[in-house]
Amino acid sequence: MHELSIAQEIFSIVQQNVDKENLNSVKNVKVKIGKLSNILPDSLLFCFDAIKTDTSLKNSELIINQTPVVVECSDCKSDSEIEPPVFTCPKCSGINIKMTGGSELIVEEIELNDIIPEVK
Repeated sequence: MHELSIAQEIFSIVQQNVDKENLNSVKNVKVKIGKLSNILPDSLLFCFDAIKTDTSLKNSELIINQTPVVVECSDCKSDSEIEPPVFTCPKCSGINIKMTGGSELIVEEIELNDIIPEVK
């Protein structure tokens, strides 16, 4: 299950980008995953939940935005979403296409809870 190593890498990215004293205030982590990335969203959620237990990120949530497969057609010059396994242009049925989206894995956003300063 390669989702475990991906969840660990997401966890590491959060740790690298959030101050240690603010790690416990991470509300959610938003990731963009392409449909062709070979990542199972449910498995990734399960793995992230498993590794965050007993850490400063234990109250954080992983939010996954799955992106479609997008192709650019060289014949009719259009960009279109397709549903694999059909790899032809949905507008002209051309086969001269180039995939421009659908294989990405990006940590888009790390959202922190509002931190209210203590009043003395």
